[in-house]
Amino acid sequence: MSHPFSIQFYKSPTRRRWLLPVLSVATASSLVLGSTAEVQAFSLGDLLRGGVQVIQGIQLSNMSPEKEVELGKDINEYLIEEENLAISDNERLTRYVNNIGQRLAKKSDRSDIPYTFQVVEDDSVNAFATMGGYVYVHTGLIREADNEAQLASVIAHEIGHIAEKHALKQMSNAAIQRGIITASGIDHSTAVQLGAEFALRRPRSREHEYEADRLGVETLGRAGYAQWEMIQFFEKLTGGASIPEFLSTHPDTEKRIERLKSMLDPQTAKNGYGTNRNTYQSRLNSLM
Repeated sequence: MSHPFSIQFYKSPTRRRWLLPVLSVATASSLVLGSTAEVQAFSLGDLLRGGVQVIQGIQLSNMSPEKEVELGKDINEYLIEEENLAISDNERLTRYVNNIGQRLAKKSDRSDIPYTFQVVEDDSVNAFATMGGYVYVHTGLIREADNEAQLASVIAHEIGHIAEKHALKQMSNAAIQRGIITASGIDHSTAVQLGAEFALRRPRSREHEYEADRLGVETLGRAGYAQWEMIQFFEKLTGGASIPEFLSTHPDTEKRIERLKSMLDPQTAKNGYGTNRNTYQSRLNSLM
């Protein structure tokens, strides 16, 4: 059943009745005052509708954790049922990845929501996240990692996206740009489809990737993993014949590596858990 996602900020109905139009006009006006011709082309109704869309977009990107988790669950079901996402039925491998993820999630900047870590049967080197704590890791990436800390670094990066609600912000911007958000919010089924689209086919902004890198490497360290392994894994992935899917639509990897190096002390960042390659490979051989 379709239902809109909308959050009300103002408690007084009387105040809300007069304040929403004022905010709508002010916000919409700020978007269209780039030229006189453009201002003349917009009616008051256009301004009101535009302003309402912007306000509802802000509300969408700041929905409650409970609604975000609910939306993430529905997106997950859509990805499996409609997009044929091949979630692995290897319970032992999934448990291993989930244990790593939960260890990181507890040390993340957003540990107040439940996290779900799933393995995708796909040979491509990739991982992604949606809202509400859902993280997906391809078997190709699991095999490509040299050790557990490298695998954990990717999962920590995806947790960083969730911590900063990047998927929700991306969805909000798209809903405003496409004009599909109304005064009552956005239709639930539309939100689910948008979430699935961004999870599978839309790159994140450069700023979002840099932010997820920073949060990810911080979380990695707090969880006891060797932070330098994030840099090692990035360098390994860019040294091949082609850039893997995990990095192909993201900002320039060399710049990301430089930024990460500037954040870390090479000596202390190499200390930590999960750096033994033989232990990791032996573990995978027993699981895959």
